[in-house]
Amino acid sequence: MNHLDKLEAQSIYIFREAFNKINNMAMLWSFGKDSNVMIHLARKAFFGKVPFPLIHVDTELEFPEVYAFRDRYVEQWNIQFIGPVAPPIEATDASLPWAARVAARKTLGLKEVLKAHHFNGIITGIRRDEEGTRAKERYFSPRDAEGNWDVKDQPPEFWDQFMTDFPPGTHVRIHPLLHWTELDIWQYIEREQIPIVPLYLAKTYGEFHGRNFEGKSMRFRSLGEIGITWPLESTADTIEKIIAELKVTKTSERSGRPMGKDEDEAAFEKLRAAGYM
Repeated sequence: MNHLDKLEAQSIYIFREAFNKINNMAMLWSFGKDSNVMIHLARKAFFGKVPFPLIHVDTELEFPEVYAFRDRYVEQWNIQFIGPVAPPIEATDASLPWAARVAARKTLGLKEVLKAHHFNGIITGIRRDEEGTRAKERYFSPRDAEGNWDVKDQPPEFWDQFMTDFPPGTHVRIHPLLHWTELDIWQYIEREQIPIVPLYLAKTYGEFHGRNFEGKSMRFRSLGEIGITWPLESTADTIEKIIAELKVTKTSERSGRPMGKDEDEAAFEKLRAAGYM
């Protein structure tokens, strides 16, 4: 087995273990590179079909290319899709930065979905290498019934031994990509020919949602909502070029997203504790 084979096998094992142990679960789908890899892995784990619903809490601020991707693949992949509109910005904590308040809308919407559908587990596509707070996660991460996360009270996970038996009323977040890196994701996308939103590929930008990029070649490394996510300078207009770029770049993956910056780290951890992914 090569490196990607080992990553794939570990993730498939986590999917099957979660499905065996948790009787009512769903998976978050952001339509980004990581969650599309998760769908691909889930289809491999369960013989071509995702056997649980996929959730997207819609802020109605996604890029048009993202909505087009969603509409195409919900049908093509035969997805059981749950897509509620998120609560308004006024329902969020006014002390948070604007970008964090947009994210908080999704957290509030997810809590409504959990309450309505009584999901005991939610599968997400976070990776340890993305951001400092996410590095503290476990593959099977217990929450309270509201989805709140106590970072100081997480089970140990040694030698691929996962705690999957939790007291009644525990809500579990499952992270099958925790051990992957951004480079791993793109190498796997290339190998498996997994579809992606075209915004990940570089193109020439002029004026773009209120900003003038003066004809620069740019691409998105991380996708979020309009107004809080921006492309970064890049000439990588193919997946092969993205892989080559990632092998030498020093730029953070989330540098195009305000919440990924150091000054908002406290806000990000506050959101994570409240249930944000």
